[in-house]
Amino acid sequence: MTIRVLIVDDQMMVREGFSVLLNAMPDIEVVGEAVNGREAVARVAELAPDVVLMDIRMPELNGIEATREIVAGSSGARVLVLTTFDLDEYVYQALRAGASGFLLKDASARQLAEGVRVVASGEALLAPTVTRRLITEFSKLAQTPRAGAVSQIGELTERETEVLVLIAQGLSNAEIAAHLVVAESTIKTHVSRVLVKLGLRDRTQAAVFAYEARLVTPG
Repeated sequence: MTIRVLIVDDQMMVREGFSVLLNAMPDIEVVGEAVNGREAVARVAELAPDVVLMDIRMPELNGIEATREIVAGSSGARVLVLTTFDLDEYVYQALRAGASGFLLKDASARQLAEGVRVVASGEALLAPTVTRRLITEFSKLAQTPRAGAVSQIGELTERETEVLVLIAQGLSNAEIAAHLVVAESTIKTHVSRVLVKLGLRDRTQAAVFAYEARLVTPG
């Protein structure tokens, strides 16, 4: 299946560069572009892309608010945030708004294409080595725990809570399975149940939730 991508950035060179790189991939098609968040929301409704490459700092409606509107909609599009700095505080806000991960704007063609594929598949684009550093740094910006988080965690079984903690630590399903000495298919089931019970879209949101709920502490 071809992955449909919408590129959102107020810089024409960025949009054109990413478009050329992604269209060169046999399984990816750039179906449209937008120059600001407001246009992005409209284009998502019109084009129904699978993945939105979203810049954060844009006029009219920034990438954070645009991400929040897109995620709240019924399109099912997943948002991949574009940023210049990997410790940009706005990236954390975008993750809280519902983004499924982030990419640096200087990413290689291979990293860009792989990032799109990972997010389109429903996984989180936060490599284990990056997850620990970024989520820890960004979670320090959260002034208060997520409302109702403690009661929501109470709905999880002991094993599901354990899986959630390991997700927040950046482990893949295979790594969690090895750690808990169970089948990977069992972990996939646990992850699905965790997402449903907590009302989360993907592993990225689960990791952010775990830190904001103080289930996992920064540092």
